[in-house]
Amino acid sequence: MKRRDTGILGEKLAKGFLKKRGYRILETNYRCPRGEIDIVAKHRDSLVFIEVRAKKSSEFGSPEESITPAKRERMKATAAHYRQTHNNLPPLWRIDVVAVELDQNGKLSRIELIENAVSEA
Repeated sequence: MKRRDTGILGEKLAKGFLKKRGYRILETNYRCPRGEIDIVAKHRDSLVFIEVRAKKSSEFGSPEESITPAKRERMKATAAHYRQTHNNLPPLWRIDVVAVELDQNGKLSRIELIENAVSEA
């Protein structure tokens, strides 16, 4: 399984995982000049931007540990761009991360939602 395939599978697993928890998926793979967000969803009264990190090995750390400070800044900038260019959005918003770990056969071994993983500050 190639890295791109791992990412696609991770996003598919994350969408199902989020839907079971009451998230309503609004958009996937939102791109703008500032960056990309894997999933945009509504959860209760909040708009949620979700970064999916999928890995087959923990050799270089967990999926969530792979988010660099530069990636955090791009995620915040992309979320701000989305909020500026879309109407009728909830005033509350946050950035979550879904960490997906797969075994060497591509089977799910762990999936975890980390709410408010990236703060505004």
